[in-house]
Amino acid sequence: MSGAIGAKLDRVDGRAKVTGVARYTGDWGLPGLLHAVLVTSPAGPGRVAAIDVDAASQTPGVVAILTHENAFPPPVEVEAPGAEGVVPDSRTVLRSPEVLYAGQPVGVVVARSLEAAIEGAARVGVVLDPRPPQLDLEGSGVDGIFAPKSIYGMEPPDSERGDFERGWREAAVRLDVRYSTEWEHHNPIERHTTTAVWEGDRLTLYDSTQWVNGVQDDVAAVLGLPVENVRVISPFVGGAFGSKCETWPHTICAALAARHVGAPVRLEVTRQQLFGLVGGRPQTRQRVRLAASVDGKLMAIAHDSLNDTSARGDFVEPCAVPTRMLYSCPNVVTTHRLNRLDIQTPTYMRAPGHATGTFALESAMDELAFALGMDPLALRLANYADHDENLGVPWSSRELRTCYERGAQRFGWERRNPELGSQRQDGCLVGWGMATANYHTLQSPASARVKLTADGRAEVRCATLDFGTGAYTALTQVAAEVLELPPDRVHIEIGDTDFPWCPIAAGSQTMASVGTAIALACQKARQELARTGRREVEVEARSEPTREKKWSSHAWGAQFAEVQVDPELGTVRVTRFVGAFAAGRIVNPKTAHSQLLGGIAMGIGQALLEEDQRDPRWGRVVNADLAGYLVPTQPDVPDIEVILVPEADRLVNPLGVKGIGEVGITGVAAAIANAVFHATGKRVRHLPIQIEDLL
Repeated sequence: MSGAIGAKLDRVDGRAKVTGVARYTGDWGLPGLLHAVLVTSPAGPGRVAAIDVDAASQTPGVVAILTHENAFPPPVEVEAPGAEGVVPDSRTVLRSPEVLYAGQPVGVVVARSLEAAIEGAARVGVVLDPRPPQLDLEGSGVDGIFAPKSIYGMEPPDSERGDFERGWREAAVRLDVRYSTEWEHHNPIERHTTTAVWEGDRLTLYDSTQWVNGVQDDVAAVLGLPVENVRVISPFVGGAFGSKCETWPHTICAALAARHVGAPVRLEVTRQQLFGLVGGRPQTRQRVRLAASVDGKLMAIAHDSLNDTSARGDFVEPCAVPTRMLYSCPNVVTTHRLNRLDIQTPTYMRAPGHATGTFALESAMDELAFALGMDPLALRLANYADHDENLGVPWSSRELRTCYERGAQRFGWERRNPELGSQRQDGCLVGWGMATANYHTLQSPASARVKLTADGRAEVRCATLDFGTGAYTALTQVAAEVLELPPDRVHIEIGDTDFPWCPIAAGSQTMASVGTAIALACQKARQELARTGRREVEVEARSEPTREKKWSSHAWGAQFAEVQVDPELGTVRVTRFVGAFAAGRIVNPKTAHSQLLGGIAMGIGQALLEEDQRDPRWGRVVNADLAGYLVPTQPDVPDIEVILVPEADRLVNPLGVKGIGEVGITGVAAAIANAVFHATGKRVRHLPIQIEDLL
C-alpha cells in the first residue's frame, strides 16, 4: 500500500499489550521454574570478610545460595578472559570477595517461590571490610582526573579549530560560567529481569534488553561459551532509554544460578536494587566560555566537561560534542575528562551528553543574550551555522530556522517582555525561556529477513527491539510501503538472536538502520518474486551505511517553556511548553508525537526533580525508590504542544529518516532554567533546580 509511510497508524502491538497477550521477560512460564533474588553489598568499596548463609539455607523453599566461593569452578580469575568489551560490573561479578561499589551483587538466593527467595536473601549475613568511598567528582578520585581515549570509539575527546585565545582577547563581551548536573537514574516500568534456561552446554536467556545480540556476545564472553551456544529472546520490553543497553550483573547471576541448580531460574531486580546495580546518567561539571562582538556574533567558544565513571569503567558523557557544531564560530575548543569514583559504571541515558551538554551551552547562550541586551532567539539566529564547521561539510538537511520560527510563533515569543520579573499571573512570577534542541543521526549495519507467502502476506524477522518507542509499528509501515501491502498483511517478529543481526536499539538509530535493512529486504523479495514467478519467496538483506563524511546529519528542534514561580515558596511549575522539531521523513506522526512529548516530559524531570543522593559514608543511594527519587507525574507535566516541521533529506539514508527518540529531551532543561531566570532574575546553574535556589 503506497502511503503507508507517513500514516498515523495505531500501534500494531497495542492490542497485545493491553490485553496481556504480549509476553514480557517475567511472563514466560517454564516447567520447573525457580526464582532468584540478589544479595547486594550494603556499602562500597571494600572486601567481603564473611558471608553467613546458614539461616538463609534453612529457609523453607530455598534451593541454593551462590557467592564468590561457589559461583565459578576454580580456579577463578578476577576478570573473565576475553570479556574486555563487557561492562566491568559484569566481568567481575561473583568472582572475588572484592566489592567495588555499594549495591554490587555478592550473592544469589534461589528458591521454589519468589517469596522464599526474598526471605532467604534477607537472611544472608554479609560482613564487609569497607573503605571510605570516593564520591567527590572534583576530588582526587581513584586515579585522578584523566582524558579518555575516545568518545564511544567514534570521536576524539577533545577538539579545536581556530585560535580560541585570540578570539577571546578580541571580543567585546566575554562570559565564563560553570554548570553542574547530578546523578540521574533510570526507572523503567518493567524492572530488569532475566530468565535463564540451560540445555546441556546451551543457554537460552529471556532478557529485558535493548540489544539481544549484545547480551549474547557479553554472556558468552563472561561464561566462556561459544557465541552460538547462547540464545537471547526479548520480544517485548517495558521501557528502557539506555538502562538496558548494557549486560548488567543480574543477567550473569541468573545464568550462573540456573547452571548451578540445573533448572530454569528467573531473577527480577527490585526497584531499590536498580539504583545500586544499573548505571544511570553520571554527574557532570561543565565550564562554558563564550566571547562575542557587540552585535552578538560569536568569536570564541570553549566547553570543558568532567564526568564521573567507575573504578574500572571508562564511560564518557559527551557534553561538549553538540558545542562543536551547533553555532557558527571560527574559534572553538572542547574537552572531556573523567574521574574514577566508587560507583557502579554509568551508562547511556536518553540523549547522553546532549541532554546535559545543551543545559550548559544553552544556558550560557541565554546569559550571553542578557549581557548583550539581545533577545535569546535573535542571538541564536545571528549565529546560525549554514554548514557543519567542525567537520567542514554541509548539512544533509537543516530546518532548524523553521523550527525557531514555527515554535516562536505558536508560543507567542514576540510578546515576551525582556524585563526580569515583569510578568505575573495568579500571584506567581511568570518566565519564558527557550533553547535549541539537537541530536546527531546515527546509522549502523543491520539485517532483515522477509518471507512473502502464497496468501499475499509478508513475514519480517530481525533481531531489533521495541521498548515502547513504536518500532513494531513503524517497521511494519516501511515493509507495507515497499511491498505495496496493507499494514495488516505484514507481520513483524523481533527480539531474538535467531533472527538476522541488528544493532543496539539506542542512539535514535533503529529506523535509519533496521528500517533501511527491511526496505532492502522487501525490495529484494519483490525482485525475486518477479524473477522466479514462485508463489513464495524468502530473502535476507543487509544494509551498510556509508562511512564517508560527505555531510553532517542531525535532528533539530526549538524548545519554548513557560514557568510560574511562587515568590514566597520558591516552587517552580512548568505551565506551558512548545517544541518544534525537524527530523527528516516521519514514518508515523502519531508515534513520533508521542516520543517527542515523552522526551519533553523527561526533560522536565531532569530540570526540576531527578537526583540520586548518596550517603558519603557508605556510598549507597539513600533515595532508592520512587518515593524518594522523584520523576514527573501528571501534575508536573503541562499541556505540551509538539510541532513536526517537514524536512526532506535525500542524503541521510534511503528512507530519509533521522531519529526522534532523543532529540525531544535536549534543550528542555535549559529552556526551563532560562525561563526561571526570566521570572526571578536568579540564574540557577545546576540541576535539578531546587526550592532553596529561589528563596
